[in-house]
Amino acid sequence: QVQLVESGGDSVQAGGSLILSCQASGFTNLMAWFRQAPGKAREGVAAIVRNGGSTTYSAAAEGRFTISRDIDKNKLYLRMNSLTPEDTARYYCAASNQYVGASLTSGLYNSWGQGTEVTVST
Repeated sequence: QVQLVESGGDSVQAGGSLILSCQASGFTNLMAWFRQAPGKAREGVAAIVRNGGSTTYSAAAEGRFTISRDIDKNKLYLRMNSLTPEDTARYYCAASNQYVGASLTSGLYNSWGQGTEVTVST
């Protein structure tokens, strides 16, 4: 397991943008962002393989969010545009050393961060 530390969460107005970051302490292959809104189950948002050659997004994130990573810095990013109140949640970074394609299956991930809070108001 590696240590993951998220940052970048904030309170923004609808239509705004945010960039979340996740610093990993060691080698990771597959990485992803998940989120959990109050009273709701955790859901996958976006995932990316190590070389960035494969990504996947949830239907809610597709077209608005972009996942990327900097291998040299061991960092993962999530750029979020056109935010809506429905995006309000705690966002978690997750990592896996499994060599599979980009996936939002939470069971693949064995390292999780503490999360960063995103609040979108009208």
